[in-house]
Amino acid sequence: MKLVEPVGNAIVSGCVWACVAWTALGAASPGWAQERFVPPPGQVVLPVAVHSVDGVSRDLKAAEQAWRRDPRNLELAARYAREAFQVGMTEGDLRWFGTAKAALLPWWNEPVLTAQGHFMRGLVKQGFHDFQGGLADINAAIALDGNRAELWSWRFAIHLLWADMAAARADCDALAQRAGADEGRACLAVLAYRTGNAPAAVTELKKLVAAPDFQDGMSQDWLRFHLGESQRTAGQYDAAQATWTEHLAKRPRTHGVRLALVELLNARGQHAQAKRWATTPAPTDALLVQRLLASQALGDADTTPLARQVDDRMAAQTLRQDALIERPKMVYLIQYGRDVAAGLDLAQENWAAQKEPPDALLLVQAALKLDRPQAAAPVLDWMAQTGYTDPALAALAVQLKSRLGR
Repeated sequence: MKLVEPVGNAIVSGCVWACVAWTALGAASPGWAQERFVPPPGQVVLPVAVHSVDGVSRDLKAAEQAWRRDPRNLELAARYAREAFQVGMTEGDLRWFGTAKAALLPWWNEPVLTAQGHFMRGLVKQGFHDFQGGLADINAAIALDGNRAELWSWRFAIHLLWADMAAARADCDALAQRAGADEGRACLAVLAYRTGNAPAAVTELKKLVAAPDFQDGMSQDWLRFHLGESQRTAGQYDAAQATWTEHLAKRPRTHGVRLALVELLNARGQHAQAKRWATTPAPTDALLVQRLLASQALGDADTTPLARQVDDRMAAQTLRQDALIERPKMVYLIQYGRDVAAGLDLAQENWAAQKEPPDALLLVQAALKLDRPQAAAPVLDWMAQTGYTDPALAALAVQLKSRLGR
């Protein structure tokens, strides 16, 4: 079966540099219709997805208690916002971004904050797709505390998102200078597979996965996600599948890796396995849509009720007047076929804000389905500019060029 490129995870650096940051800049995003809201500062609703026995949850609970005792203390608010943001990233639950923003609301429009205040506000802005505002806050944090590696890693993430590869490489150099050679190598490995050199990235990331300094859970989440992505980009599909399956055996709650595996399984036609991995007690919207794609391909009885669930979530999003464009919504409209024309409109709007490989593929797929190749012409320019390629996108690019007469 011809491989169809998996869609769903943005490539965002960060966990090696002490933050869980691999999916949510874009649409990384973990889901597109969670209960996304901003409660009053004194009323934060916590999702039930977090288990009290988990170490991250213990840190979160302690941070929440300290913040509730003194909600006007920026240091405590930023600490709580950080813990909430990390849980949202790890579990693919965007409700936590609303929780993080709620903690920071008293300082949301303040022009001058501490380095940590700017950093956390920048992260939350990125989570809500305000990339310009997020970068401004991260730059302000760097101006105040330029030796913090995670600040540079998040700046790298935005530059990668915008396809500013020269700026991204400069951020990798800054990381190497401030945090050591291995941190710089990890950054450059991600840049390698995003600029057309996936085999080199695979080699480098395999070494880093075994590095003594990177054996903590978050670093392993980040490294193994990107190792699998580099393998997938290089066309090493069995290897990518093995990398992600083995990691989930140890870290089953790592949403980004689970989603990447499910997407790859669907893309390879292994729909029964994809459906099994996507079936969780409380699936994110991204996993729900992938489960729907698997059921559709299998032709089983779950297809109609799953489609109804997705429609219900879309309706809830509309009622909230949520302006965010999340990738699972585009997958549903374009790949499932709910409304390809609407999906193309969203894909074009999304491409103007961020340029990630899965977004490129969705845009090309929609344009080809509707015989509107000019709508996806910017993807060809992006591929030429960055050097990025993978087998599935390269095959579609050939079709696109033919339709455009190039």
